[in-house]
Amino acid sequence: MAERTAIASSRVLLEGALQPATVVIADGTIADVLPGTRLPAAEDVGDLVVMPALVDTHVHVNEPGRTDWEGFATATAAAAAGGVALIVDMPLNSIPPTTTVSALRLKQDAARSAPAVDIGFWGGIVPGSVEEVASLAAAGVFGFKVFLAPSGVDEFPCIAMESLDAVLEATAAVGLPLLVHAEAPGRITELVDSDADYPTYLASRPPQAETEAIAALIAAVGRTGAAAHVLHLSAAAALPALAAARVAGLPITVETCPHYLALCAEEVPPGRFDFKCAPPIREATNREMLWEGLASGVIDMVVSDHSPCQPALKSGGFGRAWGGIASLELRLPVVWTAAAERGFGIPDIASWLCSGPAALIGRRATVAPGASADLVVWDPEATFVVDPAELRQRHPTSPYAGRRLRGRVARTIVRGGAGPGTLVARR
Repeated sequence: MAERTAIASSRVLLEGALQPATVVIADGTIADVLPGTRLPAAEDVGDLVVMPALVDTHVHVNEPGRTDWEGFATATAAAAAGGVALIVDMPLNSIPPTTTVSALRLKQDAARSAPAVDIGFWGGIVPGSVEEVASLAAAGVFGFKVFLAPSGVDEFPCIAMESLDAVLEATAAVGLPLLVHAEAPGRITELVDSDADYPTYLASRPPQAETEAIAALIAAVGRTGAAAHVLHLSAAAALPALAAARVAGLPITVETCPHYLALCAEEVPPGRFDFKCAPPIREATNREMLWEGLASGVIDMVVSDHSPCQPALKSGGFGRAWGGIASLELRLPVVWTAAAERGFGIPDIASWLCSGPAALIGRRATVAPGASADLVVWDPEATFVVDPAELRQRHPTSPYAGRRLRGRVARTIVRGGAGPGTLVARR
């Protein structure tokens, strides 16, 4: 008989509401949920919230090839500290990128060294690699990523927007979604002055870069019927077109990121290159419209787009600095702090950080019998000041340094606490 454990709290998230309950776990699975009951034999965590562990489907681990930027050991430790039980690794910025099965195997080998959480993988498509889609799908990737604008690394070139139909047809043939970095290259201005300030950088990647690319993607999905996912939506101006696509029944999902919801262009300090990302952090009015997109359901999820690098690469001006924000460990408190200020509740957080990303990869994140026992135990009232030196990511660089946030993770339970994380694949 399997060993059974249990955890009890006055605030367990069940079917969209917090209530007293005991969660019984056996063999890494939730065996039973007993609402209104706190079994004497259970571990009682008082009034800490127990809800599904977070799922983060947008993580750049960078190993192999750029392990000095981040690696599986440090990334999964950061994920576990942040309440995340499953990450899905992007096909770049590792070397080689995950555009072939052989590259996927190299990444899987690198990831097997006792990760702290479960790890899945996205495949990538670059010009000339569409023929690899079927074999990568058979090897278990959850879907495929493309860039419509330069990616920032030479080994992962972008595809032409005119190629979207062919690429979507290839991913539809294997029943997997196409993830799109949706910026139109013709709308992006190359910064000749690499020492540019933030307003100059922001103007170089205007909202029109996103709206034009997203319009092209919506049209291509309409022609092909293939499933697509808009990555890291920054420009709220794209929301009406995405809402119309949703009404039309097109299979398009949308994500945004904590930095677009918590930060704004007006507050980016001079010389703080850790605020640089692409698409960029936009104005406060745009930020509030993104929150409206979440409230209306046009935006399905909030993922980290954890994209770290060596601190030396976050220097030299907004034209020169690497564009990525490392926030894998802080996604829950950053989003909860901003959401609570706007009247949202813990069920909303669970939808955006847990069930939404899980659904993208064909999984579910819920506290219910039969579900994987992936849980986070956290205190939504506790506050702390972000000290980058205490973060588990490889380098202590964060635009949230010195910020007071609400929501402290007490414990992350992966498959019932059965052991270290493992590699997972599309079922």
